[in-house]
Amino acid sequence: MKQLFDFLPLALFFLIYKVAGSNADASAAFATHWLGGMVSGGVVGPKEAPVLLATVMIIVATGLQVAFLKATRRKVDLMLWITLVVAVVFGGLSIYFHSETFIKWKPSIVCWAMGLVFWGSQTFFHSNLPRATLGKEFELPDSAWQRLNFAWVAYFGLMGLINVWVAYSFSTDAWASFHTFGSLGLSLAFIVGQFVWLSRHLAPVPAKDGVASDKPTP
Repeated sequence: MKQLFDFLPLALFFLIYKVAGSNADASAAFATHWLGGMVSGGVVGPKEAPVLLATVMIIVATGLQVAFLKATRRKVDLMLWITLVVAVVFGGLSIYFHSETFIKWKPSIVCWAMGLVFWGSQTFFHSNLPRATLGKEFELPDSAWQRLNFAWVAYFGLMGLINVWVAYSFSTDAWASFHTFGSLGLSLAFIVGQFVWLSRHLAPVPAKDGVASDKPTP
């Protein structure tokens, strides 16, 4: 359920982008009417309208996610806070300058910010975020937790670079598809690989009769 909850803003971004793009003239008129006071020049063109309307949606959807978690007294993850701030800042710049450039950089900025958080927590505060999250389920040596933390730093760094490459090497349609589905697929592949790697580092628990058991330590 959490994965679907996290994916919701991306899905809405893609949906609005596609719907607005299928009728660009009407979308431009709608965006000019409702966003005219927020954009430079006061007019949104047909080419710009789909991205701008999708950008508004991702800002609103992310804000509603945070509001819902706060209202239900649930924890708001650091990544969601970073995503909201970057979406508001870079999305706001995209809307004001009616340019898709800023919103295309948003995923990379979020990834690189998270990479810095993982790296800085380990380097300066000796706090291992993977261990803080998974330490109750997995017992690993310190060196393994450090390697896992580095893997997350590398993952975030690489995802940011891939996003920039797609944004500048392919069309906006291709970038929107990658931003919604490609990044999700890569994230799921990394998470699955992480748990496969973790399972290989679990030490067997000695059984009561002295024979080693494959059951992991609870």
